[in-house]
Amino acid sequence: MGALMLDITLLGLGIIGATAFLGVAMNGIGNKLFSRGKKDEFLDKARSYQDTWRNVGGTQK
Repeated sequence: MGALMLDITLLGLGIIGATAFLGVAMNGIGNKLFSRGKKDEFLDKARSYQDTWRNVGGTQK
């Protein structure tokens, strides 16, 4: 009975691990194939908003 539980646990961990790895891998491949130069579109928009923000706190260098 203990061996059966071990087998089921290892199978479950293997399936969950494979699913997590393949999800990350497919996301990376999809971004590279289908982004068409828009990889940094969100980051560029966020940076454009943050450039106008006033710096607060800390010490001036």
